[in-house]
Amino acid sequence: MALLAFHSGERPRGAQRADHVPGQSSRPDPATPGPPPDDSVRADAVTARELTRLLFDQDGERERVHAPWRRLIGRGTFRHQPDLSPEQRAAQAYARLRLVNGALDDPESLATDPALLTGLHEWAAIVDGGGGLTTVASIHYNLFLGSLLDHDDNAPRDLTEFTSLRRIGTFLCTEVDHGNDAPALETTAHLDPETGGFVLHTPHPGAAKFMPNTSTLGGPKSAVVAARLLIDGRDQGVFLFLTPLTDHDGPLPHISVTPLPLRPNAPVDHCLTSFDRLPLPRRALLQGEHGRLNPDNTLTSVLGNRRKRFLTSIARVTAGKLCMSAAAIGASRAALAIAVRYGDQRHVSGSRPGQRVPVNTHRTHHSRLLEAVATTYAMTVLHRSLTTEWSRHTADDRDDVERLIALTKAWITWQARSITLEARERCGAQGLLPANLLAGFPEYVEGTITAEGDNLLISTKAAAELLHHPPAAPLADPGPPDLTSPRHLRDLLAHTEHAFHTQARDALRNGPSRDPQARWNTASTPALQRARAHTIVRAADALLATLARTSHQPTHRLLTELTTLYLLTQLTPHTGTLLADNHITPDDVRQFPAAIDALTHSLHPHLTTLTDAFDLPPEYLDSLPLIQSSGS
Repeated sequence: MALLAFHSGERPRGAQRADHVPGQSSRPDPATPGPPPDDSVRADAVTARELTRLLFDQDGERERVHAPWRRLIGRGTFRHQPDLSPEQRAAQAYARLRLVNGALDDPESLATDPALLTGLHEWAAIVDGGGGLTTVASIHYNLFLGSLLDHDDNAPRDLTEFTSLRRIGTFLCTEVDHGNDAPALETTAHLDPETGGFVLHTPHPGAAKFMPNTSTLGGPKSAVVAARLLIDGRDQGVFLFLTPLTDHDGPLPHISVTPLPLRPNAPVDHCLTSFDRLPLPRRALLQGEHGRLNPDNTLTSVLGNRRKRFLTSIARVTAGKLCMSAAAIGASRAALAIAVRYGDQRHVSGSRPGQRVPVNTHRTHHSRLLEAVATTYAMTVLHRSLTTEWSRHTADDRDDVERLIALTKAWITWQARSITLEARERCGAQGLLPANLLAGFPEYVEGTITAEGDNLLISTKAAAELLHHPPAAPLADPGPPDLTSPRHLRDLLAHTEHAFHTQARDALRNGPSRDPQARWNTASTPALQRARAHTIVRAADALLATLARTSHQPTHRLLTELTTLYLLTQLTPHTGTLLADNHITPDDVRQFPAAIDALTHSLHPHLTTLTDAFDLPPEYLDSLPLIQSSGS
């Protein structure tokens, strides 16, 4: 078990008191004299605390999985530092990585614990509006260290220099000419029969590795490099090779590293990396059942398909999809908490002369935030359930879980882009200032959309596979057929999934018989719509399961309304399909806007409670200039 420990007797800045109440981050310390809270404040605090439990304490894991990271990023060393250049911010990401590593008892266990690893991404992503910490931590712990641990080599490796960060790990897979089609990559690792080792080589500029963090910034680095294994000139498929890249003075011999421009809001030392006949020892090959090199230089593999060998070699990308989803969720929660706090404190002219009201008073303002909050709750609980599924998966259900992870990553990161942009916009010009962090979140989320598989590509692949599986089934007890019943609305979503499934299957059957590309082109749009509907139904199921976990009636009522709002907004674009298939009536269609408005009216007074439940450290929120200066 990877336990985080602060190595001093003093409570670190940002660590929570034992009596901290989630949802009261901006309220005075109980020991501070002041007026006693009224009953409504006490009730809101209790509800926020229960919501926090539902969001973060699945399976009783909050203290182990989330609390350590929350305490860590509450420390002053993780606050935004103005006036740093992009180069300095990139270096700062590695300094913070060392703080993360220093708080770990066992970095290897972190890499093999999906819940703790994704928890790190949720909390690290809020630092500096995304910044570079999450990126370098994800690469080092998941893609690099995780790959080393996942491969069943004949003899254990000594990973001390990586777990101590004497050498930082990175991951070299995609190339200039091969991004989404990484199985076609051209970097080669030729088995040298004389030495028994390998010769790693970049055959032309298009095969240069693009765009891993391979500069000397942060310290010496090693990589796992994806390369095509050649034995006696025969292509055996793509495998990973452990490769030292740099020391304190620069790239090692036979290695060329060319820095790429830094992204201003998410600076990481991305580079082009090439190899000129780099000798590697035999031990460099990461082996397992997918490929094991015998003493006579023959390869034994349980997989005859080279593509499957490649996918097995880079299997850590699946955990990476979970990590990218987690980071996007963390960024969304932080952006919304900031925007709601700002909207509560920022006063504007009211409807009467001389009146000043919080900007959150206006329906045009708070309705957008409420819809985003509802979606973020759905994203969070879906991700929780999926992380559990991944932790418990077997060989029998691995393909199904991997497919859902891919679809979820695409849906969550696309939603996060819209949510973080909305939160930034709701804070006006203040949201553009780097010190307020909001401008950085959308740019960071853009990276999660592309990382670990471009969203459209992985969605398309998953959508095609999903057509061989039946759509979500209706609930055994769907509840009353009205627009206030979450269970009924969930089943309406399931009907939309079924409709798109039928459209896609019909398009495949009726398309040009001798043109597979044309057939898929006609089926791809409804197939992608079916895949998205499938993901949204899974999120609805996760929300319904979360509702069943609370017996606190005020929380249950609030979360029921939020779930209903989420479902209605997801169903609104599909009312025509539902009407055409007789699942709803014309009167139902006309009632949709009024039902959404009624829920918005009911939820508005609880908007702050809903975002207080995100439980951001008070040091984090209180350090933002827009919070400090957003009064009348």
